Amino acid sequence: MSAKHEHYDVIRKPIITEKATMASEHNAVVFEVAIDSNKPMIKEAVEALFGVKVKAVNTTITKGKAKRFRGQMGRRKDVKKAYVTLEEGNSIDVSTGL
Repeated sequence: MSAKHEHYDVIRKPIITEKATMASEHNAVVFEVAIDSNKPMIKEAVEALFGVKVKAVNTTITKGKAKRFRGQMGRRKDVKKAYVTLEEGNSIDVSTGL
């Protein structure tokens, strides 16, 4: 499967946090994805970009916080994360990036 231009629009960046590191112990990788993407699109993009087999995709949407910026109320953007579980024997090194 070859990588298409649309795959780079679906997968934004890997998320490297303490929780994501703990998920990697269970053969899972966490990505920030486009807010309008769905699970089949995410699965197809990960398999094409990284050349791995995906077992499952779980998604979560984190609502943006209301914050004050220079005295004015603003709002951070909503973020969609995808927890991608890989098949046994597959791995992705997220430290190198896309």
